[in-house]
Amino acid sequence: MPNIGKGASLSKMTFEQLMAEFEKIVAELEEGQTPLEKSIELFERGMQISAEGSRRLDEAEKKIHILIEQNGRAEKVPFETGGETQYEDEE
Repeated sequence: MPNIGKGASLSKMTFEQLMAEFEKIVAELEEGQTPLEKSIELFERGMQISAEGSRRLDEAEKKIHILIEQNGRAEKVPFETGGETQYEDEE
């Protein structure tokens, strides 16, 4: 397993790189063979990656809303999630 937890600066990683590292962390933690202190480090790194990923997704959502804007007003456009149609104000 690569040296997870001491990786590149999150701000320099692509979203895809963030997800790949997050998946490696989850896999290592799920194995259950990692010592406690290393598990805590991995968990902390995973939380940092999760926060950065969420921030980037929020930013992308804002950009999409700007792109959808037409005739001076935003239209409510359905977004498919897991087979269900959701609107921006539904959760």
